[in-house]
Amino acid sequence: MAFNLYLLFTKENIHISMPNPSFSNLVNSDNGLYPYQIRDINRLFEEINVAEHTVSQRLLYQLPTGAGKTRIFSEIVKRYMTLTNDDVVVLTHRLELCAQTHRQLSKQKIPCKIISGTSSSLRKARSTYCYVSMVETIKNRIRAGKFDTSSVGLLIVDEAHHNSFAKLISKFPNASVIGVTATPLSSDPSLPLKKTYDKIVIGEPIEQLIQNGYLARPRYYSYEVELNSLATGVRGDFTMQSSDALYSSQAMLELLLHTCQQHAKGRKTLIFNTGVFTSVKVQHFLTEADLPVKHIDHRTPAEERIEILKWFRKTKSAILTSVSMLTTGFDEPSVNCVILYRATTSLTLYHQMIGRGSRIRNGKKHFTIIDLGNNEERFGPWQQSINWQELFDHPESYANLYTQSQSAGDKININLRQKFPNSLHIDFDIQQAYNEALEMNRKPRYAISQSIRQHALMCLDNSNDIPSALLLSKDLKDAVKYRVKQYGKCLGKVTRSYLEWLEEDYTLRLSELIERLGKKRSSANLTKPLAAA
Repeated sequence: MAFNLYLLFTKENIHISMPNPSFSNLVNSDNGLYPYQIRDINRLFEEINVAEHTVSQRLLYQLPTGAGKTRIFSEIVKRYMTLTNDDVVVLTHRLELCAQTHRQLSKQKIPCKIISGTSSSLRKARSTYCYVSMVETIKNRIRAGKFDTSSVGLLIVDEAHHNSFAKLISKFPNASVIGVTATPLSSDPSLPLKKTYDKIVIGEPIEQLIQNGYLARPRYYSYEVELNSLATGVRGDFTMQSSDALYSSQAMLELLLHTCQQHAKGRKTLIFNTGVFTSVKVQHFLTEADLPVKHIDHRTPAEERIEILKWFRKTKSAILTSVSMLTTGFDEPSVNCVILYRATTSLTLYHQMIGRGSRIRNGKKHFTIIDLGNNEERFGPWQQSINWQELFDHPESYANLYTQSQSAGDKININLRQKFPNSLHIDFDIQQAYNEALEMNRKPRYAISQSIRQHALMCLDNSNDIPSALLLSKDLKDAVKYRVKQYGKCLGKVTRSYLEWLEEDYTLRLSELIERLGKKRSSANLTKPLAAA
């Protein structure tokens, strides 16, 4: 194994919560609705004031993933159409969500139609309908004069945190609006939801839903992963390219396999990745370990996608690795393990991914979360209380919650990640090593010696022999220069000539150490990295 596994796993952070209380409180009432769902439906109707309203209301409704948002707004649609002669429109951002919503509405015996790109006519066979449509589809119909928005009295916006809905809402002048989301944070910080909605109605919090037995309780297994090689994109989240470089590395794949064998064995598991490249590598790596795994992404043909999901549902210990497919509109309560094989700065995505495992079924009381992206450290436990009202009123407070400035050292690590795939840690804190040296009454150069040792092991762990390791060490030129510069800052005032000499000395000592440790490895015929030896 190509990294210090025994050292890494001592840092494993495990949270195991007590099981849920009795499930006797799950007896459905009032047309199959739970008490908190009935309460929220009544609250929303009071805000809309269906019987007397003269001014259209725009409400944002927050409810955690798995708590039944689709069921709630289906009941709202049913009651609304019973009380009025107005049409209703439900907007979604994905085709799968359109079909899912249509099924739920039909189940409630609500007269409804899907507006699709192939729909030739929307002529009515009755006075009122509930129309379900993707944003772009209905936008094109309105632009072409083929849909009359004046007859619409209620507009439901599913997954309302997506910005594609904002401009379209203004096309419905007579409609009250209910936007529904688990995380009322706009996907575009420049367009906060408070600019679109007048008020937020907050539903039952996750911890309360867990305590009352409506959601499963999580068991956390969090691993500390070095993320300094990740770059951030224009929208603030980590880029696919840098994430693929980290998570497709041999070291990370071996860590993933370990977590699957330790904490996901026999469990139906979802693995969330940033990029397709990584997800495919995950499938191949776990398949070679004789684990039942399949991959799915947005490019997977529709028929193949159906077959894969069917296989996943009927296979007890199935593992499904995916990209951008199963975070919304995927309802499979038998999932009892979620692996975050990625890092994200999006609280919305964090909740969506974990929420896939929180649904209860057949006495399921808990589910497992394996975090390989330091996400829990970034956001806190999934079930912790969040002041959604505060975030709705002051979204800028969340925008400042987590930002990552990219230093020169981070950029160096991004370039090195692909060249050192077998090394889990490629970063080194010179300042910390310098302080530790002083605390241990060692000479300051001890920090440089430790840095050289780490670089030597990186080269050996990613090479087949000493010559190739020495050749690989040349790729560390910029990293060496950066570390020497940081060491110079620790010392205080040092001359440029001294730093140049130190850089040359570092390179020489690195080559010598590679040869010495390489010979030690060869003579001992080690199968594990020298760092572990």
